[in-house]
Amino acid sequence: MQDLTTRQRGALYILMAGVFLSFLNQTLMNTALPSIMREFNIDTSLGQWMTNGYMLVNGVMVPLTAFLIQRFKTRQLYLTAMAMFTVGTIIAGFAPNYGVLILGRMVQAMGGGVFGPLMNVVVMNLFSSDRRGAAMGMIGLALNFAPTIGPTLSGAIVSFVSWRWLFLGLAPLMIIDLIFAMVRLKNVGEQKFLKFDFTGVVLSSIGLGTLLYGFSNAGTGNWTSPNVWAYGLVGIVTTFAFVYQQTHTKVPLLNLRVFSYHNFWVAVIINVVLMTALYGGALMLPLYLQSVRGQSAMVSGMVLMPGAIVTALLSPTSGKLYDRYGARMLAPIGLTITLIGTLLLANLGMHTPLWVPVLGQLIRQVGLVLVTMPIQTEAFNAVPLELMPDASAAFTTVRQVSASFGTAALITLYSLVSLSQRHQGVSYKLAELSGIKTAFYVAAFIVFISAVLTRLLRKR
Repeated sequence: MQDLTTRQRGALYILMAGVFLSFLNQTLMNTALPSIMREFNIDTSLGQWMTNGYMLVNGVMVPLTAFLIQRFKTRQLYLTAMAMFTVGTIIAGFAPNYGVLILGRMVQAMGGGVFGPLMNVVVMNLFSSDRRGAAMGMIGLALNFAPTIGPTLSGAIVSFVSWRWLFLGLAPLMIIDLIFAMVRLKNVGEQKFLKFDFTGVVLSSIGLGTLLYGFSNAGTGNWTSPNVWAYGLVGIVTTFAFVYQQTHTKVPLLNLRVFSYHNFWVAVIINVVLMTALYGGALMLPLYLQSVRGQSAMVSGMVLMPGAIVTALLSPTSGKLYDRYGARMLAPIGLTITLIGTLLLANLGMHTPLWVPVLGQLIRQVGLVLVTMPIQTEAFNAVPLELMPDASAAFTTVRQVSASFGTAALITLYSLVSLSQRHQGVSYKLAELSGIKTAFYVAAFIVFISAVLTRLLRKR
C-alpha cells in the first residue's frame, strides 16, 4: 500500500477489524435461529426479529453517520460505537429471555451501523485517488469475506456448542480491538460543529425503518398483506418527504448534492441493481442444497466455502486492478463472470454432482469481487473530499434498501413459482427446484442489466 505513517496504518487496521466483526455478526444468526427459537419457545414470526430488529436499527443509523462523522472526532466516534457494539454482544450472549436478546441485538446495531461509513471516509482521507482502489480492496477482505464465512462458522458453532457462543466467542475480539483503538487510533479529517437536523433524523428514521420493515415482511411472499404494502407506502412517502426536506434546509442531515456528480449516481444505480441480484440470489443456493437435496446446514456451508476463500484472496488484487484500469473496464468483466456463474447455478438439477454448485458459486464470487469494491470506489472518487461522509452514508443506505428489496423480490418469485408448481401436482422437491431455478434466471438477467449500465460510467 501507499507509504503510510504508523498512525495511519494503525487507524486503517483497527477500523478494518471493526468492519469485519460487524459484518460477520450480521450473518451468524440465520443458522442459529432454530436453536434460539427452541430455547425461548417462540415462533418464526417472532424469531425473525433477530435479524429484522438488527437490520432496522442499523438502517436507521447509517444516514445519521454523515452527521456523526463530521461532528465528532474519529477516535471518539469509533470508541463509542465499538463500546456499544461490545456491550450489545455481551447482553445478547447472557440474555435470560428473548426480549433481552433482541435488546442486545439492537444495541449492537447502533454501534455497528457506524463502522462501514466511517471506514470509507477514513480511507478516502488517507489515500490519494490513484491508490484508493488498493485500500478499498483490503477492506473488501472484511466486507466480502465476513458474510460468506458467517453461515459456515455459525453452523459449526451451533452443531457443537450453544448458540450463545456466537456472541460470547466474538466479545473478546471486540474488547481487544477496543483496547487497540484506545492506544493506537488517532483522528483523521477535520471536526465540524454542525447543527443537528432533528427533523431530518425523524423523517429518515420513519422512512427507512418502515421501508426496510415492509421489505422484510415481503419475504413471506404475501405482498398484499398490510404489513408489506402499508409499511412500504409509508416508507416511500416519508422518504420522499425526507429528500424534499434535505434539499430545502440550510444544514441537512445528509447532503444529497452528492447525487449531482455523474459517476456517483451511475455507480449507485449499478449497485442497486447488483445488490438486488446478489443478496436475493445468495439465499437460493442454501435453499437448493437443504430443501431440494436434503443436505445439512454444515454441507451447505462447505459448498459456499471455496467461494468465500477466493473472495478473500482476490479482494486486494481487485483493488489494484481498479487503480490501474478503472471501474469502466473492470466492472463489465466482473459482471460477465458473475453472469456465467449465476447461469450455471440456474441449471442445477435434482441429481447434479455437488461440485457443480461449488464451481458455480466460486465463479460467481470471482466476478463479484471484481465489481463490488471497484464500483464503490468509483462512486467515492467522483465526489469531493468534503462531501465524503455524505457520499458514504448515502451509498450505504441505498445498498441496504436495495439488498432488502432484492431479497424480498426473489424469495417472493421463488415462492410463487414453487406454489404454482405444487398446485399443478408437481412433487414438493421438484416444485422447490423450479422456483429456485426461476429466481437464479431472473438474478442472471439483473446482472446483465448491471453490465449494460456500466457503459454510462465516464472515463476518469
